[in-house]
Amino acid sequence: MTQLLDLPSTRDEAWRWADLGGIAAAAALAPVAAPDAEFLDLPGAKLLFVDGVLDEARSDLGPVTLGPVTLGAVDAGDHPLGRRASHGWTLRLGADAVADPVQVVHVATGRENHVAAAIELADDAAVQVVETYVGVGWSNRLARITLGKAARLMRSIRLLQAAGFTSLREEATLGEGASLVTTVLGAGDAGTRIDGAVTLAGEGGYAEFGGALLTRAEQRQECAVRVRHAAPNGQSHQLWRAVAADRSVASLAAAVEVARHAQKTDGEQSLRGLLLQRSATVNLKPELEIFADDVKCAHGATVGELDARALFYMQSRGIPPARAQALLTRAFVADALDRIGDERVREAFVADADAWLAGAL
Repeated sequence: MTQLLDLPSTRDEAWRWADLGGIAAAAALAPVAAPDAEFLDLPGAKLLFVDGVLDEARSDLGPVTLGPVTLGAVDAGDHPLGRRASHGWTLRLGADAVADPVQVVHVATGRENHVAAAIELADDAAVQVVETYVGVGWSNRLARITLGKAARLMRSIRLLQAAGFTSLREEATLGEGASLVTTVLGAGDAGTRIDGAVTLAGEGGYAEFGGALLTRAEQRQECAVRVRHAAPNGQSHQLWRAVAADRSVASLAAAVEVARHAQKTDGEQSLRGLLLQRSATVNLKPELEIFADDVKCAHGATVGELDARALFYMQSRGIPPARAQALLTRAFVADALDRIGDERVREAFVADADAWLAGAL
């Protein structure tokens, strides 16, 4: 049985929109047959986990190893969801190494499962990691990321579970000149919590963390991401889009913290929500905590409906109402998905968003 007693209360500011009851319900879901799960047409390593256990016959580990995942520097492994996962997969690349993409598919068939990941890139190493979540149940994941000098990591995450709950805890530490770009798409019907802590520990680090959450029916999805600038000349961008239909709730909380000595920091947040019906809810909370005096930080947060004039114009040109709504909504989500550099991965994410729109409109 899920140990919910050790989870924070919604009175805790960082958990104010958390769906703790949704986690409990997901962990109690009865087992179902494993749904189909396919890898994208990409080279490189392929890992398939079913209820947290590697399916060796359908996997190709490549440079990835399995085993215990050691605690990282961020949060000291004390996160209430992240600390549940200790065993999983590790990707380590040496200096100047460039690896083919690594794909990880997580299949859940009910109840709960926990998997940890450690990604450690030495100086000037580079890799792309693509993760996909399907099935039902509570899938709880912890990722600890360490990037050396000028290392580059692109992370793309598809949350497509049909029911239950997916919780992600992301902890990343960036060295001098390192780059981390993370894009998340929540286009399934499961509840979601994306919990991130990114530290730019080296000078000139670059971090992007964002994506799109698409909610419908009674679904609840949320993100709570904090980027900490601990060194000068760093850049960070948090771009999130939320689309809420029916009586669903999407919540976005994005924070930037600039240490006193982290001069010349450039931090940007863009949070936008779109209500497809007025019965839906989008919560936005941008936050800046700045202790340095020579910085450029900005944030924006807006919630609205589709532009009535644009809808009228499109319909006057013969476009059916549902199609016009889909086109405008897709354009709203597109700027979050355009951050994905690999065209094949980006097209898969766009197809997932289109499939969601077809069912929601």
